[in-house]
Amino acid sequence: MDTSDIEKQIKNIEDEIFDTQKNKATEHHIGKLKAKIARLREEVDKRKSAGAKGKGFAIKKHGDATVGLIGFPSIGKSTLLNQLTDAKSRIGAYDFTTLDAIPGMMKYNGANIQILDLPGLISGASEGKGRGREVLAAVRNVDLILFMIDAQHRDHLDLMAEELHKAGLRLNQKKPDVVVKKIGHGGINITATTRLTHMDAELVKTISSEYVTNADIIVRENITTDRLIDVFVQNRIYAPAIVIINKTDLLSERELQSQVNAIKHSGWKVIPVSAKKGRGLSKLRDMIFSELKFIRVYMKPVGKPADFDEPLIIRQGNTVEDVCRKLHREFEDKFRFANVSGPSAKHDIQKVGLDHVLKDEDVLTIVVTR
Repeated sequence: MDTSDIEKQIKNIEDEIFDTQKNKATEHHIGKLKAKIARLREEVDKRKSAGAKGKGFAIKKHGDATVGLIGFPSIGKSTLLNQLTDAKSRIGAYDFTTLDAIPGMMKYNGANIQILDLPGLISGASEGKGRGREVLAAVRNVDLILFMIDAQHRDHLDLMAEELHKAGLRLNQKKPDVVVKKIGHGGINITATTRLTHMDAELVKTISSEYVTNADIIVRENITTDRLIDVFVQNRIYAPAIVIINKTDLLSERELQSQVNAIKHSGWKVIPVSAKKGRGLSKLRDMIFSELKFIRVYMKPVGKPADFDEPLIIRQGNTVEDVCRKLHREFEDKFRFANVSGPSAKHDIQKVGLDHVLKDEDVLTIVVTR
């Protein structure tokens, strides 16, 4: 069966779902059809990716994190990139000024944050329109997504979010809390550790049967049909995202606040800016740093003062072991103990091991064998 046949099959199943009356009696049937569509779409994506032609974007990741800046053409991304970083992205008042991915480095709070200005995203990008597939492939590899919209075109946000959703990106979501352990025999066994209100255990089993034959499945959240399907589909990426409203000078203060409130009400973190006039950029830098969940650790060599000028940038939840790996393998291999002072320490100077979880602005000394 070639790709066009699979796409026809998907269309037929979609039509069947549309024509099926939604009620308690049909939810198992619809759930199974949704799972089948997801599996077929994954197959289409694999085939199209394998046969894709073109050079793509050969961007090497640098710094402590990489941020993807996306938006419709002529939205002001290049201007914003030039304001935030050392990049010199070409600017023009016409569509598709940026025809490649332009990297720039933003230095903030001791962190080096790579920002990619990606070509304009358009409707149909997930199906390959424009340079859609290349843009979406690049977005799948970033640590944070910045949606940039025109103050007068809030509808662009929904269109872009839908394209990313179709491409397997799940924004501002955590991975579903479901454990699937494949077994040799015994069928599919469902255990729920919380009350399920969106679907019952039998529907969980029905959908799971599209992907596994024998498995012990533990459901630890009040899961929906779509999130359960995401457990089994391999191409899902979970990433944080921020909405940037640009060209705010085109709206009155009241109109702008109305736009901000509406976007926040939809569940997005949003910040208004004027890239051309440099307004709101300080708050944007703060939000980027915060959403990347960075913390700063000041290293203090044995017998020497701490270096407060150049902190080591790590992520929330990182341990002394993560610091050792980031510095040099030798620190982990010859590690004896560490001394910590600051927010994570229980007293002025605490002796800790590799599993100690660090906090922002800790001072850390690592002691190794000689």
